[in-house]
Amino acid sequence: MSTRISGPLLAVCMSLVLVNASADTPSRKEQAQKIAQQYLVADTHIDVPYRLEEGWVDVTKATDGGDFDYPRAKKGGLDLPFMSIYTPASMEKEDGDASESFELANRLIDSVEAMAARAPEKFMLVRSVADAKKAMQGGRIGLAMGMENGSPINHRMENVQHFYDRGIRYVTLAHGKSNHISDSSYDENHQWGGLSPFGRDVVAEMNRVGVMIDISHVTDDAFFQVVEISKAPVIASHSSARHFTPGWERNMSDDMIKALAENGGVIHINFGSSFLRKEAKDWYETMDEKRSAFIEANELAEDSEEASQFREDYLAEHPFPYATMDDVVANFEHVINLVGPEHVGIGSDFDGVGDSLPVGMKDVSYYPVLIEELLKREYPVDTIRAIMGGNLMRVWQQVEAFAKKS
Repeated sequence: MSTRISGPLLAVCMSLVLVNASADTPSRKEQAQKIAQQYLVADTHIDVPYRLEEGWVDVTKATDGGDFDYPRAKKGGLDLPFMSIYTPASMEKEDGDASESFELANRLIDSVEAMAARAPEKFMLVRSVADAKKAMQGGRIGLAMGMENGSPINHRMENVQHFYDRGIRYVTLAHGKSNHISDSSYDENHQWGGLSPFGRDVVAEMNRVGVMIDISHVTDDAFFQVVEISKAPVIASHSSARHFTPGWERNMSDDMIKALAENGGVIHINFGSSFLRKEAKDWYETMDEKRSAFIEANELAEDSEEASQFREDYLAEHPFPYATMDDVVANFEHVINLVGPEHVGIGSDFDGVGDSLPVGMKDVSYYPVLIEELLKREYPVDTIRAIMGGNLMRVWQQVEAFAKKS
C-alpha cells in the first residue's frame, strides 16, 4: 500500500530535509576553524623576542598590543611559531666586529627559554621535527627559533654549532646591510657579489650541523650561490612574490622561486602589505622620499619630534593602501601556479611589520581566515595542510637527515 503526498505537503517535507541537511553541514568558516585546530599550523617568522626586548610584556597571557600572545595563538590554531632572534644590521661594526650581535642573540634566546619555562603547560621549546610533533600532541605551542641576520656568527665557524646547540634551526644570512657572510638586498653595497668566501663555508657548515639556510633578505646573486652550494633544501622564511612588487629585490622573482623549488625548498609568504602589493610598497617609498626632503629642507635631525610627526601627518593626508586577503592569497597562488603547492608556506612577519598588516590578517588569531580563503578557491584539505605547515616539516626533516649522515 502506498500513500501519495500532495504537492504542497511534498514541498514542506523537502524544505525540512534541506534545512536539516544545511544544519548538519559545517559552514566554510567552521571548516576552516576545524582545519586550523586539527592540523599543524607553522609560521616561520614572528618577531616576539625583539618586541619584548624593547618593552617586556607577558605573552603567556593576553596582551593589549603586538600581534602574538598565547590566547590569540591558540585561537588561530598556531602550533609552531618560529621566534625570530633578530639583531640589527648596525650592530656589525665597520671593522667587521659583531660581538654585540652575538651578545644580543644569546640574550634573546634566553628570553624565549624563559617564556617556555614560565608557562610549561602552554609552551614547549622545539629543536626538532620530533619535538614539534610532541608539542602538538601534548596541546602545547612549540617554540622554535630562527636567527634573523647571520651577523652573530661573528667570523667564527664554531658559532654555527654554538647557535645550533642553543636551539637555532634556521639562520637568515643577512638583514638590512651586507655583513661578513652575505650581501643584503636592502644595501646598495654589494661588496661580495653575493656570498663572501666565509659565507660559502657557512652554508656548507649549516648543512653539516643541521641548520636550515634562510635566503630572505639576501641579494639575487647570493640566493643563486646558496642553492648551488647547499646540499639540503633551503627556505625563504618571510618573503613574497616579486611579481606583485616589480623590481624589489627583497621579494623573490619567478626565476628564484623556480630555483628554490628545484632545490626542494619553500618560500614562506610575508604578510606585510608592502610585500604583497605594489601600491603599499610605493606608498612607503614616496613617504620616505618626502620625509627626507622635509628633514633636509628644515635642517632637522632624523630623531627630531618634527621628523617623527611627519609620517603621521602624511598618513592623515594619504591613507595607507592596505593589502586585502585577495592580495595575500594571490601571492600564495602565484607560487602554486609556478611550482606547485609543495613549495609555499607562511612567514607572516607578525610583530615585525608594524601596522602594515592586511585587512583580515591582523595577528596570530587570523590563520583560519587564510584557510577559509583557500577553501573558497576549492583547494583540497591535503593541499591546505601542506601550505599551513607540512611543507616546512618536509624541508626541516630533510635538513635533519642530511646532517645526520654528514
